[in-house]
Amino acid sequence: MTTKTLSRPRQGRMIAGVCAGIARRFGWNVTLLRVLVVASILLPGPQVLAYIIFWILMPNDD
Repeated sequence: MTTKTLSRPRQGRMIAGVCAGIARRFGWNVTLLRVLVVASILLPGPQVLAYIIFWILMPNDD
């Protein structure tokens, strides 16, 4: 089931489910998104802070 809301799934999480929720919302491949997020952490910038903010703000699935 695909949903149009941005929420973290309870199944298929790795750390917090942020990548899985974003991938599901936009129809992207979750593995590719996870690889891109990990690769982006190697670059300087606020990526880790953004991930934590998404973790706090994105609700869990019912």
